[in-house]
Amino acid sequence: MNKNDFAITPPMGWNSYDYYDTTVTEQDVKANADYMAAHLKEHGWEYVVVDIEWYAHNAGSRRDVYQYIPFEEVEMDEYSRLLPDPARFPSAAGGNGFKPLADYVHSMGLKFGIHIMRGIPRNAAHRHTKILGANVTANEIANPYSISRWNPDMYGVDPSKEGAQEYYDSIFALYAEWGVDYVKCDDICNTNMYPHDPYSARGEIEMLHKAILKTERPIVLSLSPGPALIEQAWHYETYANMWRITDDFWDKWELLLNMFERCELWQNHVSKGCFPDCDMLPLGWLGKGFGHEWYTNFTEDEQITMMTLWCIFRSPLMLGCELTKLDEKTTRLITNDKVLRLLKESEGARQVERDASHAVWFSRDTKEKAYYLAMFNFTGEKQELTVTMDKLGIENIAAMEELWSGNIIPVTGNEIKAKTASHGAVLIKIELSGF
Repeated sequence: MNKNDFAITPPMGWNSYDYYDTTVTEQDVKANADYMAAHLKEHGWEYVVVDIEWYAHNAGSRRDVYQYIPFEEVEMDEYSRLLPDPARFPSAAGGNGFKPLADYVHSMGLKFGIHIMRGIPRNAAHRHTKILGANVTANEIANPYSISRWNPDMYGVDPSKEGAQEYYDSIFALYAEWGVDYVKCDDICNTNMYPHDPYSARGEIEMLHKAILKTERPIVLSLSPGPALIEQAWHYETYANMWRITDDFWDKWELLLNMFERCELWQNHVSKGCFPDCDMLPLGWLGKGFGHEWYTNFTEDEQITMMTLWCIFRSPLMLGCELTKLDEKTTRLITNDKVLRLLKESEGARQVERDASHAVWFSRDTKEKAYYLAMFNFTGEKQELTVTMDKLGIENIAAMEELWSGNIIPVTGNEIKAKTASHGAVLIKIELSGF
């Protein structure tokens, strides 16, 4: 198997974190999967991902004090492998794990994913539980000095220890039995709690990759959180399908503005099966599991800017909102097939220019005689942006369409001009003659 065949184009789906945090239930997942199948699947949305602490018995119950309760009881089998909490995932009872839920998702033509933390449960290490396929116990492979700075559930696994690879082999064998198609592994892309070695988990990334190949199931591997280290680009590209180029991304303009610099840094590392990840799209209703629900703080124009950048850059698209509460405007935004086409049928995206007031990105269609031009307005005022065909290296324009509005842009002279809203963007498809 070749991991680059697991996700030929950037994955598109829904992840439970931005709305539910640690509190998502089986019923919630099914409701969002139902909505995706009915309304979004035809536009390419297909992954349904259960995010963090699906194994924790009392997750979210002490949110005023802890996001992740230290040394909380977890559901776990005799081989140190975490299992879904049956109180929140009733179909998992009796050793079923996530298989019934995965089967439900698959029955609608969708794909099923889960979140895991890097390492082995601290509860397993302290109880000296077994490792399947090895004559060692959890404490013998655990590195008690390698702990996430924000989630205390796990110890890192020491790759040099006997039984380390067997542990990762065993959990992914279980995930394959369940029918998992996508694994988001956390606290692994950048272990920046260790300033002397922010890529201390490189060995665990390699073990994850080997474990997936042994399953002979095409499980997409997503590494989180970032920011990913550009000097390790070759390593991410060798062993993973996606890697976060940012820390958690939320609905703040300054975070979106900063993403232009990150995308410029990573623009040459997007390829088949390899996708630098701008993180989830904070659209619609968010935050219920965090103790208060809110509608995205992004303006409509900022939402267009975000979607335009993510699509021309070809980042994976993961919605974090409650899908059943999607409004008409958000639905139109995420089902614009002409824009979403860039994920599957474009390549070579590059930032042409950027300063304090604007940015310009450019890419080409892989099947049509066409290019894509994205122009972004960073200012607090409306702005007309201009780019010359010479700068883009093109000529003989036959037609131009702004893909968000559907407006036809006249072809005149050597310049392409477009009016942009404050914090807004335009995305223009440029069709050529005499290609």
